[in-house]
Amino acid sequence: MKKVVLALSAMCLIAFTSCKEDATKKIDENNVTAAAERDAQSSKYPVLTFDKSEHDFGELISGTNVETVFNYTNTGDAPLVITDIKSTCGCTVPRDWSKAPLAPGESGSFTVKFNGKGTNKVSKAVTVTANTEKGREVVKISAFVKPDPNAPTKAGSAAITPVAK
Repeated sequence: MKKVVLALSAMCLIAFTSCKEDATKKIDENNVTAAAERDAQSSKYPVLTFDKSEHDFGELISGTNVETVFNYTNTGDAPLVITDIKSTCGCTVPRDWSKAPLAPGESGSFTVKFNGKGTNKVSKAVTVTANTEKGREVVKISAFVKPDPNAPTKAGSAAITPVAK
């Protein structure tokens, strides 16, 4: 066993001392400069700035379809790419946004349609997935949904008329 350990130690000693070449001499200054420029560029992000972060539809009758438009501008230093826009439920549908890159200073918009479902105060979040530093931006819609006065009443809630004997 001692011979094996002694042999392995000798091989390691030979392996480590045979490479006496200085690694710093192998660095190419052109590669270092190119990497520094690339790293400086990668720290520049687009910034998604909205004209409003929340839209209140006010009071709605249940089932009333409404929509609003959110306008945005790329106020950052790199092209903005919106990859997806989703809402928290199927009653709120975002649509009509451009998937093409938006240069710094340019503007765009998307539409959010709400089907008026729910009761009382309703708030929904719409998440915009983009190549910003955070990766996700959120805008909100809200409304106060009142019951439809013309809607038929449920069978279980109808008044029972007593029968005379």
